[in-house]
Amino acid sequence: MYDHRKLGRELGLFDTDPLIGAGLPYWLPDGATVRQSLEDYIRAVERRAGYRHVYSPVLGKRELYEISGHWAHYDDDMYPPMDVGGEQVVLRPSLCPHHALMYRARSHSYRELPLRMAELGAMYRSELSGVLGGLTRVRCIHLNDAHIFCTLDQVADEAAAALELIGSAHRAMGLRNARYRLSLPGASGKYVAAPEMWQQATRILTEVLDRSGLGYEAAEGEAAFYGPKIDVQVTDHAGRESTLSTVQVDFYQPRQFDLHYIGPDGGKHRPVMVHCSIIGSVERAVAQLIEEHGGAFPAWLAPNQIAVLPISEAEEGAARELRDRCLRAGLRAEVLDAGSGSLGARIRESRLAPYQFVLGPAETANAEVAVRLRDGRRLPPQSVDAAVDRVRAVVEQYDTLLWPA
Repeated sequence: MYDHRKLGRELGLFDTDPLIGAGLPYWLPDGATVRQSLEDYIRAVERRAGYRHVYSPVLGKRELYEISGHWAHYDDDMYPPMDVGGEQVVLRPSLCPHHALMYRARSHSYRELPLRMAELGAMYRSELSGVLGGLTRVRCIHLNDAHIFCTLDQVADEAAAALELIGSAHRAMGLRNARYRLSLPGASGKYVAAPEMWQQATRILTEVLDRSGLGYEAAEGEAAFYGPKIDVQVTDHAGRESTLSTVQVDFYQPRQFDLHYIGPDGGKHRPVMVHCSIIGSVERAVAQLIEEHGGAFPAWLAPNQIAVLPISEAEEGAARELRDRCLRAGLRAEVLDAGSGSLGARIRESRLAPYQFVLGPAETANAEVAVRLRDGRRLPPQSVDAAVDRVRAVVEQYDTLLWPA
């Protein structure tokens, strides 16, 4: 594996500056493209799965986090409150309290459930300087987070469906060797005291994992303060393990916020919250992608998907027309002019692009292109339209194969 901190800077994906601060990376154009592609993908996946997207503020009153339990159980990771207009406000450490309030804002019938609410939003952790590193440990996290409000009978199916979405996303990202963990409470006092809730939530998640056929290990002391969770663990270049994706069952916050729905009997009933983070934080996901692929991202994520290479100056006009054709098709393409070096040098320079479209006199005359794949394969000349359409199909299918049979 590669060190994402070193390679990410070499490839111009992200960087940091002391005047911005430790743990607060900024994204350069190519890195921003990878990030935006990942965000677009996960939003599309969630929409197809019936999630509705929302936006919520990055600030909340201290009282909000006192109700949610974060203030009592998670304050070491929170920034101190700021006095604003006679009120104490806090940079949020989590999105779930905001979503709970959004659910509570109006009444709900059992017919509306499960109600799936998703957001890709910023949250803040007061990480110590010594643990910060690249994109994996940062102070401002952009989290792909969703909360499913459902009946007790729906919890297992919703958690299982979330687990399937995680597996599908990891396959599309080309991530391998993920490990599944059932994270349980430990003996410390950081967990809410609600034994029956813990037992019920743990039983549900255990059944979901057993039903999925996935191998997993149980780990005490790794649960969220309000409930157990399924964590999908990944390993970096140095062998350090971290959590990328997660599914949690939460009986606690619906109680704290007095959430309810109207059941078929006309009475009020308490929903359950299923927390689902399919790709986790964007920062950690991109770090893992860099380390897994060494900058040779799957085609749908690549900053430059197509390198257009005219053999000589005579083909440069046709090369620019081909680039524009790719752009109109929604693909990312750049021309490397003949004046910037020999064809061999330009091929090496664009080695991370999934596709190289080479234009010589014959190809230009016949409205064709010679396609070279990043893995070294050379395909027979084919029409420009056929080549562009084939690449677009691969990208739109989020395929990790460069040229599926």
